[in-house]
Amino acid sequence: MAHWNQKCFVSREMNKTTFSSMTGSPARAPLRIGFLPLNDAAPIIAAHEFGFFTKYDLDVEIRRQGSWKEISEKIARNELEAAHAPATLPFLINLGITGESCPCVTALVLSLQGNVITISRALWDEGVRDGQSLRERVARDFGRRTYTFAMPFPFSSHHFLLNRWMRSADVGPQVRMITVPPTQMFPMLKLGYVDGYCAGEPWNSVAIEAGVGMSIATSATLAPSHPEKVLLVRQQFALKRSNEHERLIAALLEACRFCANEKNRDKLCEVLARPEYVNAPANCIRIGVDQLNIFHGRNANYPAAQKAAWITSGLYKLIRWPNRPREIENVFRPVIYRNALARTRRSAAVA
Repeated sequence: MAHWNQKCFVSREMNKTTFSSMTGSPARAPLRIGFLPLNDAAPIIAAHEFGFFTKYDLDVEIRRQGSWKEISEKIARNELEAAHAPATLPFLINLGITGESCPCVTALVLSLQGNVITISRALWDEGVRDGQSLRERVARDFGRRTYTFAMPFPFSSHHFLLNRWMRSADVGPQVRMITVPPTQMFPMLKLGYVDGYCAGEPWNSVAIEAGVGMSIATSATLAPSHPEKVLLVRQQFALKRSNEHERLIAALLEACRFCANEKNRDKLCEVLARPEYVNAPANCIRIGVDQLNIFHGRNANYPAAQKAAWITSGLYKLIRWPNRPREIENVFRPVIYRNALARTRRSAAVA
């Protein structure tokens, strides 16, 4: 399946060939941060648009990517310094399960929950409202057709949630799962190539507004406040450029607070809706931002051991490891988070 490969490069103006007047050394290139067009990329986009990167003296170039596979590859190839990524991805890259093998870490959870299970309008019209009614529909069609559900990334929270939802209703093997980039979920549903999917917003609300889908479960009910997206970096970047890394996290922490503040929602959704970012109707984006995504509060951003345990528990069930791999230890870095948080407090004190 062809991936959507449109990219948008957004950067502060910078002449990469200029030299420092003080030292004569070449100026450092901007930090390259990847994101996918989803509501939960909001902290990265807000940090860029509303000056939080500038506040922490960071020159940042944010780059829209077409798939999580593309994010994984570019992090591993050192084509991105950091990225908005599924919370499972740092673990998977460390293990080489994505096809790339590279020591990676995260010291910031960008968001909690926010995923939705959406089915086709055709299934809805046939009476499917939950896992039980899907099981009945599948049973009636036994031997005649296979149902297809999509997720944006293998071994992701979407995979965990779909499995949990289907297992709870004893849905059988006539339902297969495929991987589809988030922006392609709605078109695939509209064309009848998939019968449903689990994805982040706004691609569920877009399907509903277009009259081709209906949402029947959310991660807020299936796994409340689960870790959804994190800031992914290579371990080498975290070690060798620790000052920049901490400032980057500090800027994003302030952006997370900004995104969680209801007073900022109108302007946030207007920015996210722009073609270079999420490229979806602002009213569809608003639904998820208001009701589903958690960007701050509830200790949301702290890379706690309990959040890592939720991820590794889900991976155990899917991969069935005989032993706990050493590569998944110490992926979440709370010490770096606390250092960055201290920077935000010092900044607030000065202000």
